[in-house]
Amino acid sequence: METIEIVEPGLLTTVQDMGRYGYQRYGVPVSGSMDQFALRAANLLVGNDEVAAGLEITLIGPRLRFLASAVIAVTGADLAPVLDGQPLPMWQAHEVYRGSTLSFGGIRDGVRAYLSISRGIDVPVVLGSRSTFTRARIGGFDGRALAQGDKLSTLEGVTTDLGRKRGMPPNRIPVYGHTHKVRVILGPQYDAFTPQGMEIFLSAAYTVSSQSDRVGYRLEGPRIEHVAGADIVSDGIPFGAVQVVGDGMPIILMADRGSTGGYTKIAAVISADLPSLAQAAPGDSITFQSVTVEEAHRVLREQEQLLKAIAPAGAT
Repeated sequence: METIEIVEPGLLTTVQDMGRYGYQRYGVPVSGSMDQFALRAANLLVGNDEVAAGLEITLIGPRLRFLASAVIAVTGADLAPVLDGQPLPMWQAHEVYRGSTLSFGGIRDGVRAYLSISRGIDVPVVLGSRSTFTRARIGGFDGRALAQGDKLSTLEGVTTDLGRKRGMPPNRIPVYGHTHKVRVILGPQYDAFTPQGMEIFLSAAYTVSSQSDRVGYRLEGPRIEHVAGADIVSDGIPFGAVQVVGDGMPIILMADRGSTGGYTKIAAVISADLPSLAQAAPGDSITFQSVTVEEAHRVLREQEQLLKAIAPAGAT
């Protein structure tokens, strides 16, 4: 069923789910949503499976016309959503009707907003995922960002009102700001850096470069010193890996990262901090804090409990 028409596409609006797993050994990136917490929450708010495909909306939002009634939720960055001329409260589920129009007024907080729609967006499944990887034109809507005139369908099924009155508790709605304290687990090549280099990494403030995108965030700041160079035999790259290349500058690898890399990795961002990191804009400040694996697990469990509180009845 055709449900959404793209009247104006915005800066970069793509179809994303939780990613394309099982194909990194063939060099295929995982992709998927940058802020997985926001997409999962949006899906749960409208009664979807949390891995359903939605829209990732970057910086400048689109203008959308609904071709059928549905339940929607907008989460993530506050880009000032407006439904039929009225401000649309975020992190809540809302019923929309055929002919309704959703637009975005401008950036208030964060970088990436997420729109979920009841039943989920129906685009072809490519290698197990509906996510868009634009560099290889894989997945999503013809492998590209959405354009004016595109029409998106939703999966077959009955629109329920499971999500209509659901909302995130106001005191738990993320506030992103422009200063980000990012917790990391050191390694796997932290011994490739001098003691002074490690001290700088954990004490200095870095700035997100304008040369940052869904592949990775290039940071600018004090140089991190290697013991004997940045090159290693290429190995696997997890979401949030912090590489330090030959010039001593860190790069945080994100959703569209390659499957392997040949530079030393000083640390990896903990899973619970990846969503807020995904909302960092060029010019924002990043600092790193080392934590234990046990602490990372504790924080992640707290985050998962929040999602469970808004899960549809009977979900696990």
